[in-house]
Amino acid sequence: MNTILSFIIVLGILIFVHELGHFLVANLCNVKVLTCSLGFGPKIFGRQYGDTEYLISAFPLGGYVKMCGENIEEEVTSEDLPRSFAHKTVWQRFLIVLAGPVFNILFAVFLFFLIFSIAGLPVPKSGTEIGGVTASSPAETAGLEAGDIILTINGQETEKWADVSLLIRESEGNPIVITVFRDGTELEVTGQPEIKEVKNIFGEVVDERYMMGISRSTQVIYEKASLIEAFFAGISQTWMYIYLTMMGIIKIIQQVVPASELGGPILIAQMAGQQMQAGWVNLFFFMGLVSVNLGILNLFPIPILDGGHLVFFSLEAIRKKPLEKKTMEKFQQFGLLLLGSLMIFVFYNDIARIFTKG
Repeated sequence: MNTILSFIIVLGILIFVHELGHFLVANLCNVKVLTCSLGFGPKIFGRQYGDTEYLISAFPLGGYVKMCGENIEEEVTSEDLPRSFAHKTVWQRFLIVLAGPVFNILFAVFLFFLIFSIAGLPVPKSGTEIGGVTASSPAETAGLEAGDIILTINGQETEKWADVSLLIRESEGNPIVITVFRDGTELEVTGQPEIKEVKNIFGEVVDERYMMGISRSTQVIYEKASLIEAFFAGISQTWMYIYLTMMGIIKIIQQVVPASELGGPILIAQMAGQQMQAGWVNLFFFMGLVSVNLGILNLFPIPILDGGHLVFFSLEAIRKKPLEKKTMEKFQQFGLLLLGSLMIFVFYNDIARIFTKG
């Protein structure tokens, strides 16, 4: 139940924010918005304000905005013609469509700003506490455990994790004596570092060095931040997620990251449930990440996605006329097939992941 609820909250809010972007910019461009719905499917409640009917619909996974003259073939009265989407300039239509993904990116900035202004800026906890020990590693053989605090290596004090990394690296594979603090007592163990490949987050080998097979604690502390600091930190966090999202897509295309890592709604639901249990900070971080992903993926130049429409509008601006109807239809069919195939693939990955873990 927690998984379903968190999934509805996360995806519902993010899709609603996306549609809100289209709605607000459409109004700024004086396009008549016929319907603005929170949710999909049958109408539960509706109220007419001005030209727009505002709805609450049965399925709360997002929403939609219906504009007058969205389709060029749609019949529009002479009275509504000046406010028809299809009859607006190409750059106005471009901005209306672009607004959805942009709002997702801006919403991520807002979420991170909210986290940093209330909880503070996350800073890695200083010290030399071991966060994890790799199975069958020299560290495991030596008897090191997660939670151990490294005091010295070969008699040299270690005050920060950088000291630990440096001394292990400089051992050149010779046995080292490590003094650790565990359960109120000091213990001394001996281990022999092995040369191992260093990989980045995408699994690419970037270096080789002597290692013991230990990682630092991932605990963080939150330091109080001013509103300005929180705002710029929110921008920085969003930019980092944009970069990682783009690089992740590139690495999948390059086959550095296996396509089996792609996840769909089931994976999002599972992760949303886990983050909700971990607390509001984790949930907001996750929501910010998904919001960035949603914004970036919608900008992909695939017909039926916002990015595909932006490509069409760009071509129209260059050609001084829209693409032919048959050409548009073929592109739309291709986009639908591509998107449908991708959805089937990620659903397969999600289900295979469940059975593999099970």
